[in-house]
Amino acid sequence: MDNFIGLAILAIFPLCMIFATFYDLFTMTIPNKITLCLIAAFAVFAPLAGMGWETALMHVGVAIAVLIGGFALFSLGVMGGGDAKLLAASALWFGTAFTLPYLLVASFLGALLTLVILIARRLMLPAKLLSIGWIARLLDKKQGIPYGAALGPAALYVFAGSPWMMFITNGQAIN
Repeated sequence: MDNFIGLAILAIFPLCMIFATFYDLFTMTIPNKITLCLIAAFAVFAPLAGMGWETALMHVGVAIAVLIGGFALFSLGVMGGGDAKLLAASALWFGTAFTLPYLLVASFLGALLTLVILIARRLMLPAKLLSIGWIARLLDKKQGIPYGAALGPAALYVFAGSPWMMFITNGQAIN
């Protein structure tokens, strides 16, 4: 049973983050379905992975704090609403010990992504390349930065060293 749960966790969290990464890159949006899937999956898998109520409530508290911070950034025009929701939903999985590393990696990757996009927006690119819808949108100076494209890889990087992976690889309960 633990193997099945571990495989389901290994399928759902990474696939949601990968899907969010590419969806945001191609459309500059992140569907609420992805965020809701992450939240629902956490609610299902946290107890099945042996997470106690106290630990689960700490994870929820961290997610709420990240959501408040994300919406503060959204209100300042620094981050999109979908990005803020995805950030909070993924922080729900990381809790107190892994959210700060996640935020640091996401900030680094987000800065790198922003730099690459801003440089690309200043270059004279071939018209054929700019005729591709998602590339034209990505390089449009009036558009924002698809920050979900940085959140996904950051989440996968941190997830690989998280207690979830300890549960998946050796059945160790998440405390």
